[in-house]
Parts: sequence; structure tokens; C-alpha cells
Amino acid sequence: MTETRPAVATRTRSQRLDALPWTRKHSKVLAGSGIGWALDAMDVGLISFVIAQLAVVWSAEASELSWVASAGFLGMAIGASLGGLLADRLGRRQVFALTLLVYGVATGLSALSWSVGVLILLRFVVGLGLGAELPVASTLVSEFAPARIRGRVIVILESFWAVGWTAAALIGFFVVPTGTDGWRWALLIGAAPAVWAIVVRLRMPESVRYLESTGRSAEAEATVREFEDAAGVSRADGSPARPAPPEATPPAATPATTASVSTASMSTLKTRPFATLFGRELRGRTISLWIVWFCVNFSYYGAFIWLPTLLVAAGFPLVRSFEYTLIITLAQLPGYAVSAFLIERWGRRATLAVFLAGSAVSAGLFATADDVTSILIFGSMLSFFNLGAWGALYAVTPELYPTRVRGTGAGWAAGFGRLASIIAPLLVPIMSAAGGTALPFAVFAAFFVVAAIAALTLPDLRGKPLDD
Repeated sequence: MTETRPAVATRTRSQRLDALPWTRKHSKVLAGSGIGWALDAMDVGLISFVIAQLAVVWSAEASELSWVASAGFLGMAIGASLGGLLADRLGRRQVFALTLLVYGVATGLSALSWSVGVLILLRFVVGLGLGAELPVASTLVSEFAPARIRGRVIVILESFWAVGWTAAALIGFFVVPTGTDGWRWALLIGAAPAVWAIVVRLRMPESVRYLESTGRSAEAEATVREFEDAAGVSRADGSPARPAPPEATPPAATPATTASVSTASMSTLKTRPFATLFGRELRGRTISLWIVWFCVNFSYYGAFIWLPTLLVAAGFPLVRSFEYTLIITLAQLPGYAVSAFLIERWGRRATLAVFLAGSAVSAGLFATADDVTSILIFGSMLSFFNLGAWGALYAVTPELYPTRVRGTGAGWAAGFGRLASIIAPLLVPIMSAAGGTALPFAVFAAFFVVAAIAALTLPDLRGKPLDD
């Protein structure tokens, strides 16, 4: 007698996606989003080298140049908030492609700036696109990744940031010092996202969960079947062509471990998505998440945007400071690798808190650095732990919210965090004038401690299906 297997139709499309093994289709989604992520990082990283050279060739004051960075982060704060809302209304893929186009074109135009004021204005526009892209990309990838490895996949996505920042450091080292217009050529290279936006729009799939939430069931079914075909799953009876790993089927969701929203709250969720973030079910995790985002942004951008300039101020030549920054940047890659490994072993909460604590210790040690060796060692430690924490944070964030407000929740968390990235570059010159390099890095260490404490209050949703 032939064994009867359950039909595909007996499971939801989300459950079917969660049960699939990793396929080439998943890899294409990850790579497409990751390249956009790397280009984003390259653009943000380039401005630190541009500021360092403009301080020399334009004889601009540090207080004036700090607004170049902060204007970009102001745009990122607004962009992250609006991008998440638009992603929940227009779709993840559409908004992702649009943001790439906006900041790619604006970065190219920034190369033509003739004054600090013009550069500040254009960096604000760049920030609008940059800020909107990151939470949208992480939301898109998280909604395709199988539940059992979703956290690891998002950390791998975030690791593309290190690739982009390393590219920025290489451009800063080899291109920016070539002449007084080296910074212009660097920003022209940063216009590459405008081209990649076309590829994203034509080749990336739309989120199945988003399509279902907007009533586009036929498109959602077609997308799921494409992924099932890539995995060798039969359409006739839903049985896998090859055995799926034993942990492939995610555990059943429970009210205590999912980002569920009660039936009574659904009307609010549909009409006022932002209000839902502070409803009874989600208020606690939203507040804790925003605290983590704020503190991590403050410390990361305060440290790394000004690092080349601080090294120059400490007496190192411009090219030498760029070399040291490049070495420190390379430590980001192993940080992501370890975070990606631990996030499915230790869980989200423990991994995030440990890396934040490591960042606090590293920032405190960097505050005591007084020679090249200690600068490179403690700077590399900070880079390792800080970027590992970023990877875990991006993995945690989309999981905390249901589908209809997932983009909004991720976007507003990132947007609130960007407020800190606006403030930090403005405060670093003031703190440095008052207490040298030691004072700002001691402050960064304190912010990391607060972030670690807040991270311990977040729920851990390792291996749980995304709530719809």
C-alpha cells in the first residue's frame, strides 16, 4: 500500500518556505540584498575618508565637517522610518530598488560639490536612500530564510557591511590621497548603487508574506513554487525529492515566543501600524530594541566616522591614518563570522549581549591606547565585537514583529537609532577637545554597557517561525 503524504495545500505558504532546505534561489536573494548592503556600507565609510581630506585641502574646521556626517545620518533617520512604512505598503523589493537609486545618484552628485554647504545638502539626500535600504533589505531576506537558520542568514547579510566598509577603506587608501580631487573620484565610485538598483528591480522576488498580506495570493503561490522547484519538492504531493534536514520543520509557535498580535488589535495594526509598535503586545520589546539601536549607533558612528581624522589629529600622516583604519576595518569580517556561528548556538539575546559587552571592554581599552600597537589591537577588538553585535541586532529586529508591521518596526527602530548617529559625530570634536581621544571612547564604552543591559530584556525567537 502506497504511503500517503500530506498535500502542500495543508500547510501555509510561510510553513512551506520555512521547511525548505537552502537553495540557489535563497542564495540569489541573499547575494542581491547583500551587494546592496555592501554598497551602502561603502558609501557611509567613504565619508570618513572624505572628511579627513577636506580638513586638509579645504582647511575646513572639524565642527563644520561634522555636519557633513550628521546631515547624512539625519537623512538616514528619516529614510529608515519612511522606508519601513513604504515597504509595508508598496513591497520590499520596490522600496529596496528605489532607495538604491536615490542614494547612488545623490552620491555621484556629491562629487561635484563646491562647498561644505552643498556637500551637506547632498549628503542629506544620500542619507534618505541609505537609511531606507537597510531595514527593508533585512526584512526581505528574513522573510525568505528558513526559520532554523534565519538568524545566521541575517548575520551573513550584515557581514556584507564589512565588505563594503573594507572597500571604502581601500578606496580611501588608494584613491583619496592621489590628489586634491581624490575625494571626488571616491564619491563617483560610490554612485554604483544606481546601477545595481536596476538589477534588483528586475531579478529579486517580492516577499511572499507581503504578497499574502496584500491579497496577491496568486503571485505568492507562484513565488513559493519557484523556491520549491529549486529545492526539488514535488508540486503533486509536497514531498521533498531528497530528505530535508531533521530540524527543517520549525517548532510550533506559542503565544509566549512569537510576535503575535491579538485579534482585537488587528484593526489598529492595519490602519495605524506605528501605534501597534507601542500596543500592549509589542511595547516592551519596542522600547528595549530602540534603546539598543540608539546606543549602538551612537558608539559605532561616533568612533568609526571620526577614526581617520582622530588619528591625524594624534600626529599620524593622512596616508598612515588611512592604513591603520583599513587594518582595523578588516577585523569586522571575523566578528561577523563568529556572530553568525553563535547566533544559532547561543541564541539571539545571548549573542547580542556578549558582543555588546565585548564592544564596551574594547572601547574602554581603546581609550587608553597611546601607541601604534595598542591602537591597532584595541581598535581591531572594537571592530570585531561591534560589528558582530550589529549582525546579531539585524537578525533580532525583524523577528520581533508580525508581517504587517515588520517593515515599520524594523524601520522605526533603525530610524530612532539614526538619531544617535546624528548626535555622535557632532559631539566627538567637542569631547576630543575636552579630553582627547580617551573621553569619547570612554563615553562609547558606557553606551555599549547600556545596550547590553537592554538586549538582555529582549525575547529570543531562535528557530521560531515568523509570525504573520
